[in-house]
Amino acid sequence: MTDVSRLPGAFEESWSWQVRAACRGLDGNLFFHPSGERGEAHQEREAAAKQVCAGCPVRAECLRHALEAREHYGVWGGLAEDERAALLPPVRPRPAAAPARRRPRSRRPEPRRAPAAR
Repeated sequence: MTDVSRLPGAFEESWSWQVRAACRGLDGNLFFHPSGERGEAHQEREAAAKQVCAGCPVRAECLRHALEAREHYGVWGGLAEDERAALLPPVRPRPAAAPARRRPRSRRPEPRRAPAAR
C-alpha cells in the first residue's frame, strides 16, 4: 500500500501535470499488472505501458511523483516497480517503541515480629 504521508498536499498545481499525461483516458490495466501475471504476458504489457510513457510530455513529473510517494506498483514515468526501487535508498525501519519499563517491585517491609519471650 502506498504511504500517503509522502504525497504532496492537495494543491491543484501539484497534480495539474496529470491532465497532460499521455496515459490519461487509457485503460489503467496497461500500467498495473494483474495478480499472477508472469513471463511473456508481463513483459509485453510492461513494454506497451513504457511505450506510452516514452512519448509523454509529463514523464519527468510522473516519475518524480512515483519516487516521492514510493509508488509500489505499476509503471510510472516509464519505469516499473523494480526499476524505481533501484533508484531509491532503502526504507529504514522505524525504531521500535521502547519496551515499557517495569516498575521495580516494591519491597514490602518484613513484618515486625513480636519480641521473643524470655
